[in-house]
Amino acid sequence: MTMSVDRRTFLRASGVAMALPVLESMHPALARAAAASPKRMVNICSTLGLYSDSWFPKTTGAGWEATQYLSLIEQHRDNFTLFSGLSHEEQSGRQPHNSEITWLTAARRPGLDGFRNSISIDQVAANQFGYSTRFPSIVLGTATAQSQSFTTSGAMVPAEASAAELFRKLFLQGTPEELEREAQSLEDGGSILDRLKTQTDALRRRVSAADQRKLDAYYQAVRTAEQDLGEVKAWQTRAKPVVGAEQPTDLPNPADLIGRIKLMFNLIPLILETDSSRVVSMMIQDHGVVPTVQGVSSDQHSLSHHGQDPGKIEQLKKIELQIVEAFGTMMDDLQSRTDENGSLLDQTTVLFGSNLGNANAHTPVDLPVLVAGGGFSHGQHIAHEGEHNAPLCDLFVTLLQNVGVETDQFSQSKSTLTWG
Repeated sequence: MTMSVDRRTFLRASGVAMALPVLESMHPALARAAAASPKRMVNICSTLGLYSDSWFPKTTGAGWEATQYLSLIEQHRDNFTLFSGLSHEEQSGRQPHNSEITWLTAARRPGLDGFRNSISIDQVAANQFGYSTRFPSIVLGTATAQSQSFTTSGAMVPAEASAAELFRKLFLQGTPEELEREAQSLEDGGSILDRLKTQTDALRRRVSAADQRKLDAYYQAVRTAEQDLGEVKAWQTRAKPVVGAEQPTDLPNPADLIGRIKLMFNLIPLILETDSSRVVSMMIQDHGVVPTVQGVSSDQHSLSHHGQDPGKIEQLKKIELQIVEAFGTMMDDLQSRTDENGSLLDQTTVLFGSNLGNANAHTPVDLPVLVAGGGFSHGQHIAHEGEHNAPLCDLFVTLLQNVGVETDQFSQSKSTLTWG
C-alpha cells in the first residue's frame, strides 16, 4: 500500500538532514496545496535603455511585427505583453541617470534638493509575503551593491553582486561552526536592540512632545527589527533546499557583462522554484569598461550616447541583443519548470524594461516595458496614445494586485492598467 509522504520530509542520520526530491507519493499533499500556489514577482531593469528602433514594434495589438530585439524572444510571444507610452512624471534629477533609482518607486525629482526616495514595488510585495520564505526579497546587481529597491523609509536595499555568495546563502548548509557563528551574531544583534530600546525609554521622558513622536516611530522600527530577527532565527534552524545545480563561479572580470548577467539569470528560476523568495529584483548596470562582446570597442554607457552615429549604434545593439537573448533564455527556464499549477512562468509576474526611453538624450519617457507570465492574457503590444505618457504606476498597481497585495494605489498611479 502506497502511503502519502509529506513534501517536507527529510532523511536524518547522525544530525545530518537531507531534503527529498518531489516523489509520486507526495502528490496528494501537493494537490491539496495546489489552490494556494504562491504568486511571485521578478523585476529586471537594464539601466541604459534599449535602442527604440530595435525594440518597439511599429504595429499594435496581437498582430505586432517582431523587431530585431523581439525576434530573439519570439517563441514567448503568447507569454508576454509589450507596452509603450508609459513613464513616471518628473524624473529628471540632479544627475542625468538619476531616474534609475526611481524606476521601481516613481518618486519625483530624484537627486534634487529635498529628495527622499519612497518604497519600491518589490518591497511592497516583500512586506506582503514577509518571512513565509527564507528571504522576503532578493535584490541582485551585475556590478555593485547599488540597487533600485527601497524600503518604506527610503533606504536602499543593497544588491548582491556575487552569484557564488548568493548560491551559498540559498543552498549550502554550512559547517556546524559557521552556523554557530551566525547564531551568535543574531543573538548579539538581539541584545543590542534591547539595550537601544532601554536607552530610548529613558530619553523619551526628557524630550519634547514632537521628539516623543519621533521616538515612538523609532520604537516601532525597533519592534519591527526584533520581529524580523526572530524570523531569521527560525529560518536558520531549517534545512536549506537541495538543488541539482552546482555553485556558480564568479567572474572577476568586470568586462564580462553578459556572463555576469547570465549567472544571475540562471539563479532566478532556482530561487523561485525552491520558494527561497517570491520577490526578486535585478539591476543591469554599466560596468565602466569595454564589454567582452565581439565587435564592440567602447563601453556601453558611451555607446548609449551614440549621437545617431551608425557605427556606435551597431556596437550598442550587439550588447543589447545579448542582454535580450539572455533574458529569453531565463524565460525558457521559467517556462520549462512546471508543477500541478502549470509553469513557473505562469505563476511569476516578470517585469523587464528600463528607466530610460532614449538613453542618447537621457529621456525618461516612453519607456520600454514588457510584462511576462503571471497568468495574464498576453500576446499584444499595448500602446498608450495621447499627448502625455500614461502612468507606469498604473501598471505597477495591477502587478501588485496580481501577487496578492490589496491596494488600489501606488505612488503616481491614477487607476489600474488592464488589458486582455
